[in-house]
Amino acid sequence: MKDILKKARKRVILKPQWLIAGAFAGTILIGTVLLMTPWASATGRWTDVLTALFTATSACCVTGLAVVDMGIHFSFFGQIVILSLIQFGGIGIMTLGTFLLVLVGRRLSVQNEFVLINSFGIEEVRGLPSLLRRSLLFTLVFEGAGAAILAWRYIGTGYTTEHAAYYGIFHAVSAYCNAGFSLHSDSLIAFQSDPLYLGTICALIVFGGLGFLVIYNLSSFKFWRRNRKTRGRVSLHTRLVLVTTVLLLLSSTLLFLATDWNGAFAGMPMETKLTSAIFSAVTPRTAGFNVVPMESFSVAGRFLHIPLMFIGGAPGSTAGGIKITALVVLILTIAAMLRGRRETHLNDRTIPLAVVREATVIFALSIFAVLFFFSLLLLTEAPTVGTDVSDRLLFETVSAFGTVGLSLDTTPNLTSAGRLIIILCMFIGRIGPLTAALVIGTQEVGQRIRYPEEEVVVG
Repeated sequence: MKDILKKARKRVILKPQWLIAGAFAGTILIGTVLLMTPWASATGRWTDVLTALFTATSACCVTGLAVVDMGIHFSFFGQIVILSLIQFGGIGIMTLGTFLLVLVGRRLSVQNEFVLINSFGIEEVRGLPSLLRRSLLFTLVFEGAGAAILAWRYIGTGYTTEHAAYYGIFHAVSAYCNAGFSLHSDSLIAFQSDPLYLGTICALIVFGGLGFLVIYNLSSFKFWRRNRKTRGRVSLHTRLVLVTTVLLLLSSTLLFLATDWNGAFAGMPMETKLTSAIFSAVTPRTAGFNVVPMESFSVAGRFLHIPLMFIGGAPGSTAGGIKITALVVLILTIAAMLRGRRETHLNDRTIPLAVVREATVIFALSIFAVLFFFSLLLLTEAPTVGTDVSDRLLFETVSAFGTVGLSLDTTPNLTSAGRLIIILCMFIGRIGPLTAALVIGTQEVGQRIRYPEEEVVVG
């Protein structure tokens, strides 16, 4: 009996979803302890547990929500801890750990390889060590190039070389990992009229949100070769991610210009309006920086942020949300059902039924999670601040679940219970969709008994 319990317990512990959750939870715990110490505080005092836990969770889950001013409350050591948590959480703890194993020549276990493959959002990866090495190389290249440009812009505004280099590195890592943490009290509003600075941040956010698999596929595609066999191919996943990303960015930019031309962007020069609109379209998926005060957006502009934050980026990326591939699969499935088709098609390809089910479950569970955490916030926050802030609490919930980090100045005013709810929401939002995919993908139980069908009226 004891042997059976031990084996059962071992199977539970080694499940991929528990490995991922444990890796994130362990890193958050370490970060919390470090941020509590006097060395992490600018005043040399201990930081309370809840503030440290909230900050560590937000950093590791690359969300960006903060209950204190990052550049004022934390010392250089504390900021380095936060930066490390962002980097670990952004590129994936499992990905980084497996890369280190590959680097030293150790063979991956089947369990770890399965976890890593699912973290990239695909069922099969050829040349896994090559994918890992190139992914980490891309990360260093993008963040390094972005840090250099940002540092140059900081020097141009009067920063010393050392100060500019540090600020450039911090914001480049925060942007590429889609974290949205800023050392500036007003986020990036001070750089509202600097298109090069904002363009660099936008590029880092977009590349970080595409996913390692897309960048790897594009880097492996030899477009200059005429022979298709030696040139390779751009996968359906890559094409779907790229096209959907472009369409979302263009449409949301136009919508922001339409809703806030005389609102949040009022009084700006034409160039600044366009830059701010593009930046506002990029950052909700899912970085959390802002170049105009969030409170200045119109009601329509605020509402536009919510679906963008909920959608997020691509699978296997540093972004959160339900992922754009799940959105497209759901739309295509609905279109197929309206046409009376049994299968979901895209570009002369059939989307597997397992993928359709996975997208449907992730979407449904995500909606349920947002409504659940929003309801909890209404119970804990409404009695103290009033029921007229329900829209702000919904915004805060979606921002936390989508690991975005945008806020309508609500986070610092949350009660202790509210902060604990947001902490759990950020954690679930970071590992939830992937965990749901793993649970669905690993539950392949042979059905030996088939029951007779009977109609149930719906709709």
